[in-house]
Amino acid sequence: MILAATSSQLLWYVTRGMGVASLLLLTASVALGVLATAGWRSGGWPRFATTGLHRNLTLLAICTVVLHVVTTVLDGYAPIVLQDALIPFLSPYRPIWLGLGAVAFDLLIALVVTSLLRARIGYQRWRLVHWLAYAAWPIALIHSLGTGSDARIGWMQMVGAACVAVVALAVLARLTLVGGVPAATRVAAGVAALVVPIGILAWYESGPAQHGWAKRAGTPTSLTAGRRVTTKVSAPSTQLTSASLPHAAFSATVAGTIHETNTAGGLVHVVIRTTLHGGAGGSARIDLRGQALQSGVSMTASGVSYVPARTGTTYVGTVTALSGQQVDASVKTASGAQLQLAFVLNIDTATGAVTGTVDGSPGSG
Repeated sequence: MILAATSSQLLWYVTRGMGVASLLLLTASVALGVLATAGWRSGGWPRFATTGLHRNLTLLAICTVVLHVVTTVLDGYAPIVLQDALIPFLSPYRPIWLGLGAVAFDLLIALVVTSLLRARIGYQRWRLVHWLAYAAWPIALIHSLGTGSDARIGWMQMVGAACVAVVALAVLARLTLVGGVPAATRVAAGVAALVVPIGILAWYESGPAQHGWAKRAGTPTSLTAGRRVTTKVSAPSTQLTSASLPHAAFSATVAGTIHETNTAGGLVHVVIRTTLHGGAGGSARIDLRGQALQSGVSMTASGVSYVPARTGTTYVGTVTALSGQQVDASVKTASGAQLQLAFVLNIDTATGAVTGTVDGSPGSG
């Protein structure tokens, strides 16, 4: 935790990892709990072992949830404070979807507290809270898809689908193994085990899977206006012509579009195309590749191309820094003459429109 506190990038990887681990552990705990109530056992695996494993998985899941909450708060990039993890739907950051995470956390806390006080509150009350705690699983699943930065990445989609399938199969197995259940209850539970996954899939395809979900989910404009980068990288430049770049500093307004696509290995490719009005004029393109983060990207490669007006020559370089709305880049000629470009961009994630300004300054910068 001391090491994590010194690195925002490490904190963000830890909070993402703990979030996924929590979902997997909760899924396993719920599935085992359902099977345990059905009296499931095998010759080499007695029922008490299933019950014990269920309890230990639940405790481990609670530990990972606590780490997920703590590292999310410490990360500090999004405006999430400790009370947002305890009191649902008050956060300015994706209030509904983050609020569902708070509800799931509160249910798990209630499970721990009532388990410690089980002898005082009685078995029946403890059992009622225990069954209510099962609701933490679907709520946590919706939370992870609604507010998680990995929701559109292939491996996370497979994790979500696998979790739903495991729990649905456990419910169907319980209905098959347990006798004496009224027919109406059996049919209703079976239908729910089939319909609920379909409903979750339909919601996901119409919401988190769609471009612009960050803004619709309630991400503050200050976070959607720019994309967060935690590393600076340099990529090899292509061979350039010796045509001259602008010799004097200039300023121009820019207008264009942004487009984001998922690539192999769970990476994203962000392309910003702009036209410059005023100054040296022309057009510019910015390419960013890397791992998707919360309202941002951990950049692994970049590229910038710039075409001054009336020259028809393309100059190529790299992004040197990216922070919030500002993108700093450098392009150069084959002879080594450099031009520093400082973009300040306003990005509308709902429409994909980009506006802003750019300042150009010759020299090494």
